[in-house]
Amino acid sequence: MAGGPRVVVVMGVAGSGKSTVAARLASRLGVPFLEGDDLHSAANRAKMASGCPLDDADRGVWLASVAEWIRTTASGGHGGVAACSALRRAYRDRFRRTGADVWFVYLALDREVALERMARRTAHFMPVRLLDSQYDALEPLRDDEPGVTVDASGSPAQVLAAALRAVSGPDR
Repeated sequence: MAGGPRVVVVMGVAGSGKSTVAARLASRLGVPFLEGDDLHSAANRAKMASGCPLDDADRGVWLASVAEWIRTTASGGHGGVAACSALRRAYRDRFRRTGADVWFVYLALDREVALERMARRTAHFMPVRLLDSQYDALEPLRDDEPGVTVDASGSPAQVLAAALRAVSGPDR
């Protein structure tokens, strides 16, 4: 990634395509990839699987783990891409406080499309009934935050192309 070890966080609600887009983006950029869901504790996964949304106390250790990955990846002299919901601005601020050049790709998606996508997923701990809690918590990326909003309603290839254009844009 030209311009330094930027860490891109692909963010959005469940069903927006974070994992797919982030993994492909990391592959295209030749940088490490983090599936943020892999850092959830067994207790967090069980809580979500039972239909209970996480609260900020539940997310604390998880957010610290994602922030540590960002810090370590950037301090290693290379960039990275993480898939992480990063629903609230306070969470994104926490990632920026790592000292890394953190940039966000917010995958914006209508609730109905997210619901349809989630209904088709198999073997994922996040049940469809928690989608409303994600939209309730969502604070979309603001103009004063580093990053871009991408319409996530297209195919994975279309969304990846838009994300890649944004990440490779003139500020890089």
